[in-house]
Amino acid sequence: MAIRLEKGQRINLEKESGAKLTNFCVGCNWGAIIQKTFFGLGSKTVDVDLDLSCMMFDTNGEVVDYIYSPLYNMAKFKLPKGKLDSNDRALHHTGDDLTGDQDGDDGLDNEIITVDLARVDSKINSIVFFLNIYNNDDYKGDFSGIPYASIRMYEGTPSKVREVFAKYDVATKTECVGKRALVMGKLYRHNGDWKFAAIGDAFDDPFIVSTIARVAKDYSK
Repeated sequence: MAIRLEKGQRINLEKESGAKLTNFCVGCNWGAIIQKTFFGLGSKTVDVDLDLSCMMFDTNGEVVDYIYSPLYNMAKFKLPKGKLDSNDRALHHTGDDLTGDQDGDDGLDNEIITVDLARVDSKINSIVFFLNIYNNDDYKGDFSGIPYASIRMYEGTPSKVREVFAKYDVATKTECVGKRALVMGKLYRHNGDWKFAAIGDAFDDPFIVSTIARVAKDYSK
């Protein structure tokens, strides 16, 4: 049975069989918004763009690597261009989904970062995952206005979920009301093993650059 993650919870990456969870997906699933029009006689679909990202740190809290969407214009903020693969190829992002599920929940995640802990560079001590709402013309609201949004860790591939290990429901959390950014959690090394801490801190950051700065300052150690 999948673990329902709660804020501040720490878990071992160990399956029910006792085997270590070393190769898995971190995925985010969400739905577009259906709005009624013409006095309730019609409807229109409002695209919602969530962005799943991560940053990697060494034992001193210094940035070693990162993954975020290449579609962001980071040059004006003097930040490196986004990319979908970590330098060690241990983590891979499936790409930016700009709309969310248009026809209801299809059971698959819209944005996914695949993780192979066996390949993570030895310099990396922690990996922090975070989520942002992209401020497009269609949707300028917060997490609570999205019909469903969740983050989960599971074994499988981007196109097939084999077994869900842990899940965090974003849209239903009271701490996410009025917020547009979420620091989801952190993978970290402890006594030679990888563990996971569910952070669950939500913020009203208007842009991803604010969240990147926040993660580097407050969640790197």
